[in-house]
Formats: sequence, structure tokens, C-alpha cells
Amino acid sequence: MKSDSDASRGIVRLQSQHSVGATLDRLESLLKERGVLVFTRIDFAADAARAGLTMQPEQLLIFGNPKGGTPLMLDEPTVGIDLPFKALAWEDTAGNTWIAYNDPQYVVQRHGVASALGANLAAVLPLVQRAAALE
Repeated sequence: MKSDSDASRGIVRLQSQHSVGATLDRLESLLKERGVLVFTRIDFAADAARAGLTMQPEQLLIFGNPKGGTPLMLDEPTVGIDLPFKALAWEDTAGNTWIAYNDPQYVVQRHGVASALGANLAAVLPLVQRAAALE
């Protein structure tokens, strides 16, 4: 599985072995199994089609756990701009599927919260990795 991290922008990208829909279906299932709230899923390509436009498949899953995110927002309310956590999956023009998310340490640094609080966000990262993996 190919991965790419652009530290200056705080975005981590992983190549998925599944379609956009299947990647987020897998992630949603893994999150729900662990009691993580899934707030919504946005299908950008479907929204574009309704507007008469075409684009490669692209979907956003918004999810979180108040026990994990609330301490960050109590430390610094602006963290709420980056929470709840999001995972964006898309298909590139070569037909490859990618999934991206904010690097938890970037969120911590961006808002100046205690670095130990990054662990609250990092707890879901293995689930994102599993959703993208061929297993």
C-alpha cells in the first residue's frame, strides 16, 4: 500500500486497494464496530452529477468520538474547525483510489494544544489503514 505524507500541509494520503465507495464502507463499518460516531457521508461526485457536472468518484466521511475530541476542544476551542475527524476518498484519473486525513500531530501543532492529546486523534488511524488495505 503506497502512502504519502505532506507534513507542511498536515495531510496523510494512503492508496486504497478498493473503490472509493468500498473503502469508505469498510471504514464506516470498522468505526461503528468500535463505537465511533459516524456523523455523515458526503458523495461529492453524486452532488456534482445533480448539478449537471461530472467528476471522478470522491466521498467524505465525517466521524468522531466525543471522549477523544472534547479534551482537545476544551484545551483550545479552535480545534473544532478540524474536528470531527474526516476521511476523504477519491479516484484519480488513472483509476487509483486514495484516502486522506489530517495528521493528528499537525492538528495539535496547528492549534497549540498539548502534544499528548494527539493520541486521542491517532487512535482511529489504524482503522483508516485497515479500510484501505487488501485483506
